[in-house]
Amino acid sequence: MTRATTVRAVLAAAVLLVAVLITLTMSPRLGLDLQGGTRMVLQAKDSTTAKADRESTDRTLEVLRKRIDSLGVAEPTLTRSGEDRIIVELPDVQDPRKAAEVIGRTAQLTFHAVQGPGAPDGSGAEDGTTLPDEQGRRLALGPAALSGAGVKDASASFDAQQGAGWSVSLDFRKDAGRDWTRLTGEAACHPVQDERRRVAIVLDKQVISSPQVSPTVGCGTGLPSGSTQITGSFSADEARELALLIQGGALPVPVEIVEQRTVGPTLGAAAIDASARAALIGAAATALFITVVYRLFGALAAVALGAYGVISYAALVALGVTLTLPGLAGFVLAIGMAVDANVLVFERAREEHAQHPGRSLRTSLTAGFRHAWSAVADSNVTTLIAAGLLFFLGSGPVKGFGVTLGIGVLASMFSALVIARALTEIAAGSTFVGTYRGVNGIASPGRVRTWLNRRDPQLMRFPRRWLLVSAVLVAVAVTGILVRGVNLGVEFTGGRLVEYATSRPVDVESARSALAGAGFADAEVTTAGAGDISVRTGELDNAGEHALRAALAEEGGATTKVRDELIGPSLGDELRRNALIALAIAVLVQLVYLAVRFRWTFAVASVGALVHDVIVLVGAFAWLGRTVDGIFLAALLTVIGYSVNDSVVVFDRVRELWAKARREPLGTVANRAVLQTVPRTVNTGMGALFILVALAVLGGDSLADFALALLIGIVVGTYSSVMTAVPAALLLERGSKAPPPVRRSAPRGRSGAGRREPLDNGARV
Repeated sequence: MTRATTVRAVLAAAVLLVAVLITLTMSPRLGLDLQGGTRMVLQAKDSTTAKADRESTDRTLEVLRKRIDSLGVAEPTLTRSGEDRIIVELPDVQDPRKAAEVIGRTAQLTFHAVQGPGAPDGSGAEDGTTLPDEQGRRLALGPAALSGAGVKDASASFDAQQGAGWSVSLDFRKDAGRDWTRLTGEAACHPVQDERRRVAIVLDKQVISSPQVSPTVGCGTGLPSGSTQITGSFSADEARELALLIQGGALPVPVEIVEQRTVGPTLGAAAIDASARAALIGAAATALFITVVYRLFGALAAVALGAYGVISYAALVALGVTLTLPGLAGFVLAIGMAVDANVLVFERAREEHAQHPGRSLRTSLTAGFRHAWSAVADSNVTTLIAAGLLFFLGSGPVKGFGVTLGIGVLASMFSALVIARALTEIAAGSTFVGTYRGVNGIASPGRVRTWLNRRDPQLMRFPRRWLLVSAVLVAVAVTGILVRGVNLGVEFTGGRLVEYATSRPVDVESARSALAGAGFADAEVTTAGAGDISVRTGELDNAGEHALRAALAEEGGATTKVRDELIGPSLGDELRRNALIALAIAVLVQLVYLAVRFRWTFAVASVGALVHDVIVLVGAFAWLGRTVDGIFLAALLTVIGYSVNDSVVVFDRVRELWAKARREPLGTVANRAVLQTVPRTVNTGMGALFILVALAVLGGDSLADFALALLIGIVVGTYSSVMTAVPAALLLERGSKAPPPVRRSAPRGRSGAGRREPLDNGARV
């Protein structure tokens, strides 16, 4: 065993040990659909500057969403109810008092001039505001000179040199900075130690800091920096929480918690168990498939995939990511897609062994890892770019998806390039494995590759024909969107929330089955309060509500309506806009990266294939009449990542072969590259399809649309990465004057005729 293999084995063992310890000692945060949580109803109130109408309530909702996002990685649900109410659902929060501490503070930050000592009866201030300062002495305050809306940024810092302890630094926006300069300039006109030389910083009608303006500041001059610090006896946690509240934004209108309760999970135990069984069966089928295709090395890759599952799960738990059922399904699906790196390596090792039959098994395997590295790196970097931008620019479920995606990519790369490589290199050093060709899985070329080599189909001879087929698919999809329309879910459109009390207890699964039989298959069902049933649907008239109540009465006996409210969309306009902006920027950055790493023609073709996949998937759901909701959004983001990954692998091979044969026509080179990557595409797709079929068949209604979207997306993405991206690149290259790529020279001692491999004495005949 070489030194490099030893290092990989030790590193893999150390990471696995830490992951196992985290898995055994820490519990995951479960979402509302798996465990339940807390539901709060907030009532917006009129303020002196704003009226609590629909517009201000929507803006308040988005501020609350930002605040909750900044306080932790979670997937809360926020919806507007009526004109001036907001429903907040916090997963994994079973204590309503804890939920109130998280979002109950209104964070109404204001800055006031101090007009002098305040009287106990509240008199002495122009606007009647008298509040105690940090020491309890009452101050008469003038009207608010500026509010927290003018704060650009807020951060907690510790001053060890001056001994001032923790404080919160504020940076003002341009206009607010001028107001701050005017406020401090007016205060500086009063003598030092005069109460009127102080400026009061008020949070939620409580003076948290009232500093004196420095004696060095002249009258009318003020503080020109436009920044300040809130000082006080803050602990580290208090300073950070205050900074997060301020940075999240002041609420446009005050809110009051009018109701809070603990709700049960959206999905019953039966649905969760069914999904878990589907995941286990699908993962086992994937492991069995790669073992049959790649024999011993496939079995070792399956072990590495199991390690990937443990590592990525431990990372999700350690970071406090909220796990929902679609998130868990995506996590399990990533196990099937993580096999891609191993398949790339094994297929390249098969090619090396077929081209150089005299090479040792270990040499072929090492060459496979070396040649597959660029494709693995480029495909995963593009996915990481998308994950990072979705996390930093998105919010809510989009932000959570970015976290899950990034963790999955990093864990899959580690499992393939460290764990799987260590295991396979150790096995390749065995005399038994090297001697018996049928055992290792690399010595034989494989059935798909053998069939393609024998037939040698010329797929890229007429690229315009494939683009015509793609154009027809897009046209059919667009027609479906225009004619049938997109059936937006309640997250996008809003709907109706009705709560019922039944005379007999009804569990979630029974209620959902009864509603599905009555034509309400898309209704969200949860338990609320003392066994009540809460149903959330899309647009529902009174006749539909009567039918819904009658369906529940068949299961629960006498059914009484407790609450009936119209609600707004949980995926609000700002969240949807931010998601689209994040996605557009992610695609643009990927386009630039691919143009730098490959060619602009390849980059444009890859993005074109991605757009093709998105349109076709949305169009397919339009024709089928399926609901486009938050779960579909997660599936769509997964398909986008898969599409880019697939295109990068194909173009990486085109670039490699074209650099070796610069005088050969690009169409011939591209055709050869496509045929060489087909075995990898088939085997990777099969690994993902096993899990998706299991989820679609066994996962129940809750995951049917999710699995269907991914099944369509992966099939279409596999097609477009070959039959749309490559033909488009061929046509674009006809108008490009850029020369063919230059063959990259191998580092000295790493390849070429003079390379000396492990267990090789260097002799040549």
